[in-house]
Amino acid sequence: MAKKRRPQTAAAAPAGTSAGAADAGSYPVVGARQPCPCGSGRRYKACHGRAAAQAATELVRRPFEGLPNESDWVAMRELVPAATARLTLKDGLPEGVPAVTLATVLPMAWPALRRETGEVLLGLQNDTASGDISRDLADTLIRALAAEPGTPVDAGRAAPDGPRLQDLLDLDAPFVPQVHSGFEFWLDGDEQPAGEVAASLESANEAAIPTARLSGVEGAYWCEAPEKNHLRWVMTHPEEQLLDALARLHAAGGSALGEPGDASGNGDGSRLVGSFRAHGLTVPVWDLPSGMRSEDCEKPAAAFAERLAEALAVTAPLTADERRARNGLTNRQVTLS
Repeated sequence: MAKKRRPQTAAAAPAGTSAGAADAGSYPVVGARQPCPCGSGRRYKACHGRAAAQAATELVRRPFEGLPNESDWVAMRELVPAATARLTLKDGLPEGVPAVTLATVLPMAWPALRRETGEVLLGLQNDTASGDISRDLADTLIRALAAEPGTPVDAGRAAPDGPRLQDLLDLDAPFVPQVHSGFEFWLDGDEQPAGEVAASLESANEAAIPTARLSGVEGAYWCEAPEKNHLRWVMTHPEEQLLDALARLHAAGGSALGEPGDASGNGDGSRLVGSFRAHGLTVPVWDLPSGMRSEDCEKPAAAFAERLAEALAVTAPLTADERRARNGLTNRQVTLS
């Protein structure tokens, strides 16, 4: 049973938490039909349990906002099969924990793992219990830091007023994902997989799509799909402003990655085919020629970033051609999360 916490005022409620949710977190969580611990005489589900349930389901639109390289967090959550990134804690590492590493996914979809060495691996692509991924991950991380070495950490239920990743991590520390060709990072040194871990490793490696992170621009990832290659670029610009800018470029024949081409915008053989939303950010997607590798995208992507910056600065109303281009982009937009 959770310990009783000092009630908080609305002004003191953590980011992403309503005052009611903060108040709900001030009391122990009990069974839905039990008397509420606040002493009101009502059942928990009709009293403070109601606010706690609402906090658990309320969706935080941009859960990674405020973290360094927000676009890379979104990419690791939604786009990249196998990647890791070292995390730096605001208050330093606890005794016996040599490192904390974020991973796209862990064996058997464990939420976290405390290695025999004491290192903590935190899985990012797991299902979460509430509408705030950041708070759920922070809860898992806290429990992993205290877990016995050599044990996985199960999914839990974060308190509605619990800390978020933004509260635990050093927001000035670099966040640089390392993309892997497979999931051998699950293994510790020369460790040989066995049993369920071996089967999980083999299955994950077979399903992994070759992926690479571009180094010259933030949040852009090349991938080799079965039919054609793609570039998926997670952008932090406001969605409406970004779609306007992409429409301006497309109408002018400049929506390909490289130099502007014809009206289709595919001067280098790449083609902007649409976008999707993920965790509050917009992710434009380009089809690439089959022979265009990640290193071939670096210079064209940098050139496109310059053209996009110019288009973002334009405030004039869209022309008729630009409006048609924008409608085409929005009609092909998909929301992932």
